[in-house]
Formats: sequence, C-alpha cells, structure tokens
Amino acid sequence: MTAHPEDDVAEAGHDHDHGGIFGPRTELIFALLSGAFLTVGFAIEKLVDNAAEWIPLTCYLAAYLFGGFYTVREAIENIRKRKFEIDTLMLVAAAGAAFLGAFAEGALLLFLFSIGHALEKYAMGRAKRAIEALAELAPDTATVLREGKQVEIPVEDMQRGDIVLVRPNERLPADGFVIKGQSSIDQAPVTGESIPVDKQPVDDPASARAPDASIPAESRVFAGTINGGGVLEIEVTRRSNETTLSKVVDMVSAAETEKSPTQRMTDKFERIFVPAVLALAFLLLFAWVVVDEPFRDSFYRSMAVLVAASPCALAIATPSAVLSGIARAARGGVLIKGGAALEDLGTLRAIAFDKTGTLTEGKPRITDIMPVGGATETELLSVAVAVENLSDHPLAKAIVRDGKERLAGAAIPQASDLQSLTGKGVTAKMGTDTVLIGKAEMFGADGIAALTGEAADAIESLRENGRTTMVIRMGSRDLGVIGLLDTPREAAKETLADLRALGIERMVMISGDHTKAAEAVAREVGLDEAFGDLMPEDKVDTIERLSREAKVAMVGDGVNDAPAMAQATVGIAMGAAGSDVALETADVALMGDDLRHLPFAVGLSRKSRAIIRQNVFVSLGVVAILVPATIFGLGIGPAVIMHEGSTLLVVFNALRLLAYRE
Repeated sequence: MTAHPEDDVAEAGHDHDHGGIFGPRTELIFALLSGAFLTVGFAIEKLVDNAAEWIPLTCYLAAYLFGGFYTVREAIENIRKRKFEIDTLMLVAAAGAAFLGAFAEGALLLFLFSIGHALEKYAMGRAKRAIEALAELAPDTATVLREGKQVEIPVEDMQRGDIVLVRPNERLPADGFVIKGQSSIDQAPVTGESIPVDKQPVDDPASARAPDASIPAESRVFAGTINGGGVLEIEVTRRSNETTLSKVVDMVSAAETEKSPTQRMTDKFERIFVPAVLALAFLLLFAWVVVDEPFRDSFYRSMAVLVAASPCALAIATPSAVLSGIARAARGGVLIKGGAALEDLGTLRAIAFDKTGTLTEGKPRITDIMPVGGATETELLSVAVAVENLSDHPLAKAIVRDGKERLAGAAIPQASDLQSLTGKGVTAKMGTDTVLIGKAEMFGADGIAALTGEAADAIESLRENGRTTMVIRMGSRDLGVIGLLDTPREAAKETLADLRALGIERMVMISGDHTKAAEAVAREVGLDEAFGDLMPEDKVDTIERLSREAKVAMVGDGVNDAPAMAQATVGIAMGAAGSDVALETADVALMGDDLRHLPFAVGLSRKSRAIIRQNVFVSLGVVAILVPATIFGLGIGPAVIMHEGSTLLVVFNALRLLAYRE
C-alpha cells in the first residue's frame, strides 16, 4: 500500500526485505501479534471492572509496537530517499490518535494497515512467483559427455559445443540441437505448445554450428523443456545465461517496471491528489476556529481524512494487474514487453499479417516449371538450383529441395558470388555468365533488361492462378519461370475467426509476393483484403495508412518485418523462441510457431484492461466515499477497514488474471 509516482511495480507491491526473527513470515506474525494485543487490551478495558488503566494501555502500546514496526522502517527508508509516502500518513494518523488518548483506534489503524500490508505482499508474491517459476524450469546440473565418460556438472559451467545427455522425463539444461536419438519434447514451458513436439537429429551438425545457422524446428531444443521417452544427445549452442528461457525471464522481469498508459495517468493524478490531501488535512486542523467544536475533534477528523484519502488501492491497482497479466502470458508461451504493450494489445481493432511464415507454413513448393526461349526444363532447374543453393531464403530452399528431386540426380553446375537484391531477388556468377533470379519487377528497371514477351506471358499465366513466380535469366537469355505455392497454416482460418469474435474488425495481409498470390492465400484463410508486391518500405507505408484509421498490430517473423512492426501500435513476432532478433524487435512475441496463441494474447489483454478499469473505479470510488464521510464524522476505525479492504480487493481482483483461460 505504499505509493509514489516514481516507484516501479516492485515498490508499488512492497517488495522490501521484510524478513526478521520469524523468517519471511515475520511481518505477518507481527501483524497478528498486534491484533492479539489490541484484542486483549480492548477486552480488559471493556469487560474487566476495576482493572488498572496501565494494563490495557500496555496492550495497546504493544499493538502499536508490532503493528507499526515495518511501517516505521519503510517510512524512515522513504524519508532517507526524500519520498513522502502513504506509510508516513498512516504513522501520522496513528500518532495523532495516541496524542488524543485514542490508543485503541490508533492500535486498530496500525493492526489493519500491517495485516493488509502483509496479505497484499503475500498476494503480490503469488504473481511474482508465477514469473520466478519460469527461472526454476531449467535444472541445476547437466550430464555432459567428455572423453567418452558421463560427467555431471552445474549448468553454468556448460560451454557451447558441449554434448549433453538427456534421459527420459528429464528437463533439458540448455538450448541446442539434437545430434543423436529421437524423442518427443514438451515445449509448453517455453513456447506454450500444448502437444509434445517430435525431435530428431540434424542432418548436418557442422552447418548447424554456424553462427547464423537456421536449425530446423524438429531438431532445435530449449532449456527448461521436458524430454519424453527417448534418450537424446544435444549439442549446446547457448550458455545457461544466454538461453531463450533466461532471456524470457529477464524480459518479463524488466516488463514489470514499464508503466502502462493507465499507470502513467494514475501517477499524474497522485502527484496532484496527495498534496491536495495534505492541504485538506492541514486546513481541517483549524476547523474548530469556524465550527463550534473542540480542537480534539478537529484534529481527529483531520487524521481520519488522512487515512481515508490515502490512495493505496489506486497505487497498486494497475501494477498488480499488469504483473499478473504478463506472468499469465509468459506461462502461456506469449512474451508481452510491459504494461504499455499489454494495454495496447487490448485496444486493437485491426491486424496486418505478413504472409510467408505467418499465415502460411513458410514452406513453399514448386508447382509449375515453364521454360522459355528454347531452354529445357533440366537447364532451367539446374541453373536455379545451383544459384539458390547459396541462399537461405525460404523460396530458395524450396527451389533447391524440389528442384533436386525433379532433376533426379542430374549434374548441377557450380555457382558463386551470390548477392542479394533486397526484396527483389539474387544475382550470382556461373562461369562467365551472370545469373539473375527474382521477381518479374526486377527486370526492366535499374539498368536490367526487360523480359521477353514469352516470359512475361508465362508470369501472367502463373500469377492468375495465385502462384509466386521466380524468373531465371542467365547472361542475356531468359530461361523461364518457376511457379511456387505456399501452404496456408491449418490454424489460420480458425485463428482469424477467433480474432473476429474478440472484436478485431479489420484483418489484412501484406506481402512481398505478387498481389494475385497474396489474394489466393487470403481467400483460402478467410481474409477480406490482401496487399501484394510490397517492398519493406511499402509495408511501413501500409501500416501507417491503416493506423490512421484504427489501432493496428503487425504480425510477422520479427526480422524482415521489423520496420513495419515498429510502425504499428503493437509489433507481434511469430515463433520467437530461439530468435534473438524476434525477441528484441517485437512488443509481443509468440514463443511457439503457432498462430493460435494470438487470440489468447488479445483476449488476455482485453481481460487485463477490464480488470485495470475495475480496479481504478473501485480505488477512486472508495476514496470518493470515504473523504466526505470522514469529514462529516466517520471514525478512523471504519475508514481504515474500508481503506484496507479496497486495497486487498484490487490485488485479489488482479490475481484472477493468473487463472485466465481462453
């Protein structure tokens, strides 16, 4: 219940060192002792005839001691930091009650404040433990194979390149790739996938060790996930402090301190409200000058107003909901980077999707081969495979994979000097000839000769059928066109329907592919709009145009879509587990490569916003009732009960987010 505009979430949640002679429960035990002494003192005072006055007084003073111990500690700590916080207001009110001889009411104030403080700390601790539990997923030790022997070492001593043995049902100690064995792995702790994922060894360990290697999902593994029934040997690619799990824990912890729009608004309110309360309390000290009442009554009323107007519940209303929402999201395989992203996600009315790898599997296949100018299918494919074998683009991999299969062992020439023409295609050398492979738009611009009529007709025919086209030119000859088709994700149509049910009114596809290809996929997954032929800068312009009409999110892979993500209200990265760039560029990261996590994230955000609004309404409503009530005679005791009750109410209301279900 401490509040200060500059406090982070941890401070708003009282994350102070409250240990003591009874360990971490000392604060709660002190609060209970305060209540016990208060009860005994009150019982003696009211029920025991002729009892000495010092006996109940001693009990009340003991209640003051135990109830005010941690409050005094925090007040002193805050004064040292030149902060004037609500703890101090409570102490002033309790001291004022003692000054008036109302020791029972002062003891009641400190007891309720301390018990509320302890319970609030416990409740907020539940949300924090949901985050800390992520950090505890990885085991403390790992079994490493060294010189043919199994050696158990602390995970922090593992190095890149170590071979780790993972037995059935063990948690994986590191990020890496499988080099031996087959098993299914429960990746839910990191990616949120509900079904275990089958794993198998990489085809080429040497290429998987390359710094920028793209390890297949069926071979890539993460620390903290749970092995199934098989024995695996895994080569470590990241040390324990560099794993995806450790990065998620760090980012979620950092996200706690980023203030949401509502929290910034309440902070501004508090900066005006708290001084106004102090001024009002000071003025009420002199009410006896204009009202026919003793100074004692004016002083008492002033102390009651201090208690009633302290915005404890308001201070904790937003941080508690943000903390709980972010913790719940992380547990479901969604990384939300702070309160601003959490709230913004819930305000969305439009979402733009990248096509390749987002709405589609990102695994295109060759569907059509159309040689032109006298070239043969074998010549066309062999040149395309030779050049694209040097590239790691998804379309290049599809051409190499399917092209080799169609060539059926035919000789493939050597290519070299691959250069990427961003958003257009590639160029390479084959002997003395220059080979160009890319979109039709690359030809006839920037000094490149235009396509022949035969090639242009082939492209038009393929595009009418929704194919992505790649033109192959060697030297001055157009060899032909390859048509490819990407497969829509199975979950795409279901996901889009769920998003519409959540209130997303406009969903569009933006793609670098030809408009016809984009429209073909859009029709299949149930989208109304598709924009094709977009360069990266065109995607940014499209997002900017959409954002003028409504708050919009951009969903992509976090790498080539980063500029468009930055332009959107919320940038959402797909399949961010294992991708440093995706984790860093997006506001929201879907850790698993599963589009179905998106409705969960949007729904959780909307629920979080609703709870934040409820909490703010309750917080301000209680203050609005209590301040005039205390001015017109409500005592400190009832004011404290309502005050502490409202604070606990908003915290436990926020904790409902931890149990959120789609």
